[in-house]
Amino acid sequence: MAAAAASATPSGSNSAEQDALKALTFQRLHPRTYLERFLAENVRPDGRYFDEWRDISVNVGSISTADGSALVRLGSTTVVCGVKAEIAEPELDRPKDGFLVPNLDLPAICSPKFKPGPPTDEAQVLSDRLNEVLVSSGVVPTSSLCIEPGKAVWVLYVDATCINYDGNAFDATLLAMVAALKNTTLPKATYDEDRHRTVCSRKIREPLQIGRLPTSYSFGIFDGTHVLADPTSFEEPLLDTTVSVVVDNNGGLISVMQLGLGIVGGDDVLSKCIDAAKDCWDKGRRDVYGAS
Repeated sequence: MAAAAASATPSGSNSAEQDALKALTFQRLHPRTYLERFLAENVRPDGRYFDEWRDISVNVGSISTADGSALVRLGSTTVVCGVKAEIAEPELDRPKDGFLVPNLDLPAICSPKFKPGPPTDEAQVLSDRLNEVLVSSGVVPTSSLCIEPGKAVWVLYVDATCINYDGNAFDATLLAMVAALKNTTLPKATYDEDRHRTVCSRKIREPLQIGRLPTSYSFGIFDGTHVLADPTSFEEPLLDTTVSVVVDNNGGLISVMQLGLGIVGGDDVLSKCIDAAKDCWDKGRRDVYGAS
């Protein structure tokens, strides 16, 4: 009897493996139908509800060679960000403003969808969107990066790299960039008029002046009717459009960005996304940077 039970176990295991293989094959051959069948049951392929967000973690200070750094995990999407500071001359028409230069790299190592070579169009679009948010939110006022008007200012290179991609890189990267900036300290700098050069202290370091702390909440619109919070890499290529709602650390709305086709339902869908974003901030991410 024990022998019979033992012989039945491998058979059951093989059957489960075959079912899993069939499901995986169907998912790859017919991804849209695969997703539709899950959504018809009011659940997503990874087991989440439509409005459910993945777990998030923020760790700072892990890169000792950077002036500030952060590592963010959003589900399986993992982004590391480092901030390096240099001194440069300001622009002539903005003598008291420094520079904030964000950049996102999506290397081939993070996902099979990305190939080796120059930056992808997706990485460049995401970098531009991140720059817009960082500037519009005033997370670091560029005037606070001035050392001597017209002579010397700080340039902050905010470089993020995705080391594992499972969708929604924008939200994860914005979190990583803001957390890294919040973690950044710069040497105390003064401008020597006699020698026409900037002198930096080796002992005294000062934190950045931080303004608003933006967080992004992205939604995918599928088939014009389903609003999916925090889409995965499997869901993203199947979406009609993506909506990203950015709010600050007081829950105030900073911006709403849309990529893709027009939204069926228009204002109603946007309002739903904004309300869901503020609800997520209030219930789960109010202290996401404070905790870091």
